[in-house]
Amino acid sequence: VTKFILLGFASMDWESRTFLCALLSSAYTGTLAGNLCIVWAVLQDPHLQRLPMYILLGNFSWLEISYVTTTVPRMLSDLVSPGVPISFPACFLQFYFFLSMGATECLFLSAMALDRYLAICHPLRYPVLMSPHSCWVLASSCWLIGFLWFIVPVTLISQLSFCGPTLDHFVCDPAPLLAASCTPAPRTEQACYALSSLIIFATILFILASYGLVIRAVLRLPTGARRHKAFSTCTSHLAVVGLFYGSGMVNYVNPAASGASGKVVTLFYTVGTPLLNPLIYSLRNKEMKEALKRI
Repeated sequence: VTKFILLGFASMDWESRTFLCALLSSAYTGTLAGNLCIVWAVLQDPHLQRLPMYILLGNFSWLEISYVTTTVPRMLSDLVSPGVPISFPACFLQFYFFLSMGATECLFLSAMALDRYLAICHPLRYPVLMSPHSCWVLASSCWLIGFLWFIVPVTLISQLSFCGPTLDHFVCDPAPLLAASCTPAPRTEQACYALSSLIIFATILFILASYGLVIRAVLRLPTGARRHKAFSTCTSHLAVVGLFYGSGMVNYVNPAASGASGKVVTLFYTVGTPLLNPLIYSLRNKEMKEALKRI
């Protein structure tokens, strides 16, 4: 097999595919516009550049732009011209970047939880513990570890023999690739889902532990106004965490997740979550709204 055919939306009629194409195009445009505004605000506003929270947010928004660009243009192409094959190298390149950016997003969400924990629980030491230099080192580590995390399973799956060129999905993902393999590869499958489960559960436990300590510290604050301010800085992040992890766990912790339900869940966290992220962060963040107005 030198090429694959992604069957994702082939069974839909022309009217349904046209509607979905328009919907995805609008979501993709909105995602690019929203996240580019956040990146541009961080780059142009000197005040935001000195705050670790916005350094991480700028990196996170750039990650979201890259994440949707890995999958959505190909999805739109398949909606307009179904049945056009994707080459073997292009499929596995998409596969690698798709998984790597998902892992990087888990790490960035953990880094943002750590930032909120240090800001609320250790406010006097926060400028030293999360200096701009330390924050950039943390952000660089997230990118590096995320892009190294899935190299082994992607390499192992690329070496399998495939019986046919059809993949019952709209992206090159572990489940359809393993299903298309001629011979069972239980160790490869276990390695892929073990690494997925490890990074998902390790980061979600770290986030929950961080916010458990944050909530305990907030409840000790003397005034209601301070409590409200502390909670408001965390709720937007928790909303993004809930959206991303809730959908991601369905596909990558449960190997049996496939078919129509697997496609719907994948569509949600590849398109829906990146679209909502800039809305959640900008609408609930006073400093970001003021920076966007200034520029």
